Amino acid sequence: MLWLLVHNNERVLGHGAVAREVWRLYFHWYGVLSHGAFPAHDTLWQYPPGAGAVLLAPGLVPGLSYFQAFVALTLATDALITAALARAGTRPGRTLLGAALWTGGLPLLLHLPLARYDVVVTALAVLSLLTLSRSTRACGVLAALGALVKVWPALVLLGVERGRPTRTAWSGRPTRTAWTWAAVTGGMTLAFFVLAFRNPLAFLRQQGGRGVQIESLGGTALSLSRHAGWPGRVRYQYGAMELVGPHVHAVATASLVLTAAAFTLLLLWRVRARRWTEATPYDAALSAVLLFTVTSRVISPQYMIWLLGLAAVCLTSRHTTQRPVAALVVTATALSSVAYPAFYSEVVGCTWTGCLLMLARNGLLAAAAVLSLTRLWRATRRRTDTVSAPSVPRSHPGRPRMSVAAASLGDDRS
Repeated sequence: MLWLLVHNNERVLGHGAVAREVWRLYFHWYGVLSHGAFPAHDTLWQYPPGAGAVLLAPGLVPGLSYFQAFVALTLATDALITAALARAGTRPGRTLLGAALWTGGLPLLLHLPLARYDVVVTALAVLSLLTLSRSTRACGVLAALGALVKVWPALVLLGVERGRPTRTAWSGRPTRTAWTWAAVTGGMTLAFFVLAFRNPLAFLRQQGGRGVQIESLGGTALSLSRHAGWPGRVRYQYGAMELVGPHVHAVATASLVLTAAAFTLLLLWRVRARRWTEATPYDAALSAVLLFTVTSRVISPQYMIWLLGLAAVCLTSRHTTQRPVAALVVTATALSSVAYPAFYSEVVGCTWTGCLLMLARNGLLAAAAVLSLTRLWRATRRRTDTVSAPSVPRSHPGRPRMSVAAASLGDDRS
């Protein structure tokens, strides 16, 4: 991955576009943030205030340029995730498949993970889930910090078990404890940003103006529509290649409706779920993030980092229901790197090659989301325990018929 980053100016690697995000855009934001303000009037700034802390961190590393420090911190975070997954996988009843998936799956995105801060966000979500069995407070704190960086880590709290658990070291009510600590941590941290920086909530205005990105499910549908005569076109806006033209607003609205429907389904699952295992919080987190990803107006290639991290956490447990889902995620990750940066010009041009690539990748993600929720739902529903009456041996001539009670006791007279 480092070798690819050094040679990222090659055509097949995107002519330097991947690394440019750090040394041009992130470094520009670092300059603004270092003066105590968020880039309020920059339409590209669409992130919660916690992202500012991540972008300021490379400036604290001595002796390195901003780009070098950013990559070094990303590598350190990658190592932390690997170590956490490996440690979790060596505990009784666990497996090292999670660490293997993360180690082998991340390079499928080529050098992209080293030039995005999504590895840091994923680390907070992964550590939040892995600490749940030991401390629900730490789980809530880490999830809140992740949500302040990029919102979605808040979804990892969805699968925390209700009530007082059994056969674990947890105490109290896990859901209440985790959610309370998350709310307190999030509120205090947000208050700090409000007091220490100017315009910390400016991202809300920019995020609300986003349209339909070409790599989303809606974007794939519109790209295919161009071959059927749809007159829309692709334009660079809000930091992404988006589609503009007739019916785009309707597609964006449909995406929001689908996101709301996905959230409703997840709430319904939580209300009706009756059986929890150690893997249920992991499985629920992956299912939730998958659903919100496929229904989003934007599916950037770095989103696959999130899914790889959560799939890896699922595979640390032998009780997970998400192994087939993890396989679909890995396959979709490999296709993502083909679409970006290798064939991104085809995707932007809405050629048949680009459309079919995105159709395959997004089709895999959609299938993974449906399969994930289905397996999660079936694994956590109540099972009716029916005790069938033991069979009664047929009576023989001269032998009295045995009663059910006697048959169940057997012929043990010792």
